[in-house]
Amino acid sequence: MEVMRILHMNKGNGETSYAKNSIVQSNIISLGRRVMDEALKKLMIRNSEILSFGIADLGCSSGPNSLLSISNIVETIQNLCPDLDRPVPELSLFLNDLPSNDFNYIFASLPEFYDRLKKRDNNYESLGFEHGNGGPCFVSAVPGSFYGRLFPRRSLHFVHSSSSLHWLS
Repeated sequence: MEVMRILHMNKGNGETSYAKNSIVQSNIISLGRRVMDEALKKLMIRNSEILSFGIADLGCSSGPNSLLSISNIVETIQNLCPDLDRPVPELSLFLNDLPSNDFNYIFASLPEFYDRLKKRDNNYESLGFEHGNGGPCFVSAVPGSFYGRLFPRRSLHFVHSSSSLHWLS
């Protein structure tokens, strides 16, 4: 697709990279947090029997924002479950962007992501985490354009996109 070759973010960590110039996108994620939290709450109330929860972030990018939305979603679910008197489900987290995205940068930041999850929750082991193995959050990359189908039927429960849906026009 021609659009994928022309429109892309600058890779790496240099002065003109997306990683160094993505404060607007971070603000968009923050502004949408309340709406996202409400949507997750309604979803969790309606689907109390779900033991494994599929979540996708379309247009995850690369850099400091790449795990921000997913972190917010995980935090919201972890906070909601005790209020709803239910265990935290296993979370399958799918990070999507174009194949040219710097997924290596994202994967290199996963240990820090898991460490933040450990520090955030004192009941880390009761949530199913095993001494730094990362569960119950399983993170995968799904490179490709969301102009086409990316996921199998009934594999997702929540799809997030903060700064990429405008490309659908």
